[in-house]
Amino acid sequence: MNNTTTHSPVPQRFRGAWETKRLGSIGRCLRGVSYEPTTDLASYDKEGTVRLLRANNVQSAVVTVTDIQHVESHRVADFQVMQPDDILICMANGSKALVGKAGLFRIQDGYTYAFGAFMGCFRVDSTLADARFVFYLLQTGEFRDYIGLVLAGSSINNLKPSDIEGAGFRLPTRDEQTAIADVLSDLDAAIDASDALIAKKRAVKHAAMQQLLTGETRLPGFSGEWETKRLESIGRCLRGVSYDPTTDLASYDKEGTVRLLRANNVQSAVVTVTDIQHVESHRVADFQVMQPDDILICMANGSKALVGKAGLFRIQDGYTYAFGAFMGCFRVDSTLADARFVFYLLQTGEFRDYIGLVLAGSSINNLKPSDIEEAGFQLPARDEQTAIAEVLSDMDAEIEALERRRDKVRAIKQGMMQELLTGRVRLVKSA
Repeated sequence: MNNTTTHSPVPQRFRGAWETKRLGSIGRCLRGVSYEPTTDLASYDKEGTVRLLRANNVQSAVVTVTDIQHVESHRVADFQVMQPDDILICMANGSKALVGKAGLFRIQDGYTYAFGAFMGCFRVDSTLADARFVFYLLQTGEFRDYIGLVLAGSSINNLKPSDIEGAGFRLPTRDEQTAIADVLSDLDAAIDASDALIAKKRAVKHAAMQQLLTGETRLPGFSGEWETKRLESIGRCLRGVSYDPTTDLASYDKEGTVRLLRANNVQSAVVTVTDIQHVESHRVADFQVMQPDDILICMANGSKALVGKAGLFRIQDGYTYAFGAFMGCFRVDSTLADARFVFYLLQTGEFRDYIGLVLAGSSINNLKPSDIEEAGFQLPARDEQTAIAEVLSDMDAEIEALERRRDKVRAIKQGMMQELLTGRVRLVKSA
């Protein structure tokens, strides 16, 4: 009898000290294409041009091809043609916060891409390092701090290739870099898949809004004509709190204040409490205290696109909320209409077009309460409004759940970057 026992190999973690290296030792940073904007650019693909990547083509660390420009190919040197896993970097921008932002180039659509004069491209020597690992290093706070030091005291927000090449990081062996990059890439893939699903669900909801809010599609069990009404027939638009910013505001909760909602507290049609201000309560009239299902509306803003944006107030956290002087609140009479249905009407293209007409020719982007109250819509009976609002609210709830799940993965990825990119946590080697 053979008494030999076979044991599975014990998993081995990566070991060995990490070595501090400058990026210039594992690759080089290349300068972008110089061109004459009036003669060398086109807004479409044509013979003799290549696609040109600029700062707006790096969004949330992803290289995109939205709002792409095209440059005469004779302006482009061979080294300025993008290669897979090149790291595109913003080298100069009016906003200091955007300088140094980077995206990994992985586009494979058959077009040739180059990068513009205000951009750089860090090209990793693949025999020395994994480009994905380097890309993740450029997303860290350590790199942002380095960029801040480089730009400190300068009158222009401009990096040189040598600034990128001079950045130093602790690097493990190449195989450990690849193992770390694989883990983070898998998380990115999960986030991208979530984003794609969320976009699909939003498109479905948008189509449902176009069908249901116009009566083009009716829910089972409902019939009868819809009636055109102005919003003033089902509620009223209230003016926000006036105050002296120097004496009446505080940045924290204290006795004698209430929380104050402003334009920044309406994000993607949701009322948020991030970056909240607090106003002296004696400035707030009773009607300016927010009630459940009030519709918060931006009435004035430097950006015309933000005027008219709205969010449904559903916060229940024990605090008292009011709304600021540049905001309005449309308060629906619940016996006449469903506030959620009205809120969805204010997300439609029809309402955006109405706001555009109201503001047309004006030198200031400012709505009056009467502008909101005079907006007209076709309305069904209240019970049909509620049924439609339930369908759309269920869609919103599904989207919000997907967003929470995606945000959880993002938080996990951020935590893992802090652990894995510093060597505080070492991965197990694959068999």
